[in-house]
Amino acid sequence: MRVAFLFVLIVACLLLLASCQGGSVPIDAGIETGDTAAEDMVTGDENTAVEDENMETGDENMTKMLYQGHASFRLTSKDGTVVYVDPYAGDGYDIPADIILVTHQHQDHNQIKLVTQNPGCVTITEAQALEGGKHNTFSVKGIGIEAVLAQNKNHDPKSCVGYIIDIDGIKVYAAGDTSKTSQMASFADKGLGYALLPCDGIYNMDVKEAAECAEIIGAKHNIPIHMKPGELFDMKVAESFDAPNRLIVEAGEEIVLVQ
Repeated sequence: MRVAFLFVLIVACLLLLASCQGGSVPIDAGIETGDTAAEDMVTGDENTAVEDENMETGDENMTKMLYQGHASFRLTSKDGTVVYVDPYAGDGYDIPADIILVTHQHQDHNQIKLVTQNPGCVTITEAQALEGGKHNTFSVKGIGIEAVLAQNKNHDPKSCVGYIIDIDGIKVYAAGDTSKTSQMASFADKGLGYALLPCDGIYNMDVKEAAECAEIIGAKHNIPIHMKPGELFDMKVAESFDAPNRLIVEAGEEIVLVQ
């Protein structure tokens, strides 16, 4: 009896000791792990805040295009230089302009009065672009501007132009009002990033011809514009623009331009 009792007592003591030792270490370890996790969470929050800040900063330092509708759009360079092209449609004219480009004097392309302007804002119209009887080039506030041919039965090439705008090394072709031109064949060598092509089929070429122009031009992104008289945007027309590298940008949408 005494041997059995001692044996049971020894076993009970060993079990109690093991329980105390086994329970204390994991609990302490769990608290340390929890503290580390909490520190990781704090660090993660800080990293997230940095990423968010970088995203905001990055957005401010990216080349952007706001498509305002019809043939109107706004470009913003990485350093904040603002260019408006053919002001007429939509919103977004409150950011002061450094440069305004007008392709021709039809009322749906030349509403300069809509644009808030910075002191020293430079306006280039077809008059300056065609001065001397040739298509001129300009450099304004670090933005390269090349006037190019624009014409069809409704638009005299002596009073209409398109523009190739070099902003942060990205070339944007603003076709203005035009149909296919002989000069477009040379554009493939220019490395265009974006081509904005009219396609209403009334005052300009239709979507089929615009798609043919996109093939010839070879831009990385082809954007249909000027889709229907009196309308900012028409999704049906935009979706029927069967061009390579088609990019549909809706009126009021701002996109980041990439190389």
